[in-house]
Amino acid sequence: MLGKLFGRKKKEGLKENEFRIVLPEESYTLIEYNQEKLPCIAMVNSGLIGFEHREIFRWHLSVIIDFEEIIEKGMPSEAERKIVDPFCDQLEEEIKAGGNALFLARETWNKTRRLVWMVNDPEIPHQHLQHIIEHSRHPRPFDYRMEEDIDWEQPEWYLRAIKA
Repeated sequence: MLGKLFGRKKKEGLKENEFRIVLPEESYTLIEYNQEKLPCIAMVNSGLIGFEHREIFRWHLSVIIDFEEIIEKGMPSEAERKIVDPFCDQLEEEIKAGGNALFLARETWNKTRRLVWMVNDPEIPHQHLQHIIEHSRHPRPFDYRMEEDIDWEQPEWYLRAIKA
């Protein structure tokens, strides 16, 4: 079902009351700013600007990973990035698998890394993240939050920052 909904299996015809959505191609913009007198670096998916089917991806998923080895101003050391970045890359791909989520941002600030997606079915990433936690398949402690955001209020800040 998700394959049809998100443009997979294009050779099959659509049934009555079904429609096909073409997921936006990911394109990234780097944003640097200060928050609470600390630097923040965010990589934002600018491909989501103008995305018309927001109502389908109405859940905001935020994963926050705590760094252990930091350098000045709460930024991770190079050694820490070598540990955390592959885990972040893996999570990005796993959460997006099957077209259930759109990657929004990767943000580094104040001893943390934050990954953000807009999600269609929240139960899929919830079960996946619970599995990772229960089986200790993470290099650093992390937490996540899933909130319904029908109007895309939370992503709007990132998307406006790109346009500025």
